[in-house]
Amino acid sequence: MYQHFTCSRNITRWVAYVVTVFALVCASAPIAPAKVFRAGAFAMDITPKEFPVIVNGGVRERLADKVNDPLHARCLVLDDGSVQLAIAVVDNCLIPRSLLDQAKALATKETGIPAERILISATHTHSAPSVFACLGTDCDEKYARWLPGKIAEGIRMAHKNLEVARVGWAVGRDETNVYCRRFLMKPGTALTNPYSDKRDDRAQMNPGHNNPNAIRRTGPVDPAVTVLSIQTHDGRPLVLLGNYSTHYAGAPALSADYFAVFAREIGRLIGAKGDEPKFVGIMSNGTSGDANCYDFMRAKRRTYDHHSVGRDVAKAAFEAYQTIEYHDWVPLEMREKRLVLDVRMPTEEEVTKALEFMKTFAGRKPQNWPEVYARETILLSDMPPTRELKLQAIRIGDLGIAAIPCEAYGSTGLAIKAASPLDATMNISLANGCEGYLAPPEQHKLGGYTTWRARSSCLEEMAEPKIRAAVVGLLVEVAAADKLKNER
Repeated sequence: MYQHFTCSRNITRWVAYVVTVFALVCASAPIAPAKVFRAGAFAMDITPKEFPVIVNGGVRERLADKVNDPLHARCLVLDDGSVQLAIAVVDNCLIPRSLLDQAKALATKETGIPAERILISATHTHSAPSVFACLGTDCDEKYARWLPGKIAEGIRMAHKNLEVARVGWAVGRDETNVYCRRFLMKPGTALTNPYSDKRDDRAQMNPGHNNPNAIRRTGPVDPAVTVLSIQTHDGRPLVLLGNYSTHYAGAPALSADYFAVFAREIGRLIGAKGDEPKFVGIMSNGTSGDANCYDFMRAKRRTYDHHSVGRDVAKAAFEAYQTIEYHDWVPLEMREKRLVLDVRMPTEEEVTKALEFMKTFAGRKPQNWPEVYARETILLSDMPPTRELKLQAIRIGDLGIAAIPCEAYGSTGLAIKAASPLDATMNISLANGCEGYLAPPEQHKLGGYTTWRARSSCLEEMAEPKIRAAVVGLLVEVAAADKLKNER
């Protein structure tokens, strides 16, 4: 009995000793700091101060002398504790890489965020000042000189507004405002262009309502409304980045088109307040190169405007928003790649023909398709035969973002999403430059606008599969890098 008691007491003492030593070791071991996710946003007003301004987006050059609604560079900065990155979506039609590189350099100097971790895209509103000369429209040089500093200032303010946040994402759908606008036409009925590298066109953009010569649409569209939602740590809406693949809705200049209507409406729907820092809604342009809001096959003509489109897309985004599960921390990854592609250059014979035709409208701006494309032929002939593009991919937790400096087709966007290793992916077009329409090779065979050679459509016919493969590769890289980070 005595021996049993002694043995039990010794065991008890030994257990107590082990527990004490373990507690001391734990107390002396360094405690890993909790991971913190931060976000900041700011909407920088980029409405011009002087008028008139040249407006981009049309065949003929236009001027605007009033503001129907203000223009913004809507900026977002994210920080996972080891990686900082910035996204800015600018109310403009087309922004050249040179201007965006300048804005990034200024933003890097102000914030320390490397330029390769900054994504800047254009919404593609056709009602904003021109900063890129294409078709019949020249660049508004004064506004173009002013814009980079304002974009950089917006990123700086978003960086200044960084605070602890939580993040989530979801995907909704709006099939009422996105339709393929390119149609296969009956032989001999499609519009042609004598100053392009295309012949015997079979495809036509916007053929008219119920045109009997229109056989079928040439491709699919992407109706997804993808949303990235960020809230403060206590649940106050901070920023929502949306993505949708319709071209634009149409609005009188100057206007941010449906993109600004979405930004306001989504804030109202989610109950965002006016407290500082203010909530920032953002809508980015998806893969809309062959899409718009009009259904040419509908029995009855469809009516819409930029207000109705903005409200519709915001409603779809809100439905997705209500399903979001938020995370206090997610890893960030970003990669950038440069890709050199050939340019479709005109032949000497084509240049000679265009020069002769241009004599018929010497001394004035081009006014119609033949005049525009004759001038485009001459301008392209003086440009380099290759073009370097910047491609990017971002990972925010299980959400991927692919950035393409072109106007990509819906089929390209759907293919990238299908090949992405991430749970959800959004494609942001016209990002980090404006390198023209990105028609797949099979679409080049059909011809039609968006394939006609111009500064707004000049990349080699195999550009689309090369860009698509490179972007998917970047998405794979950011997914793999995130796994390595988690393992460390």
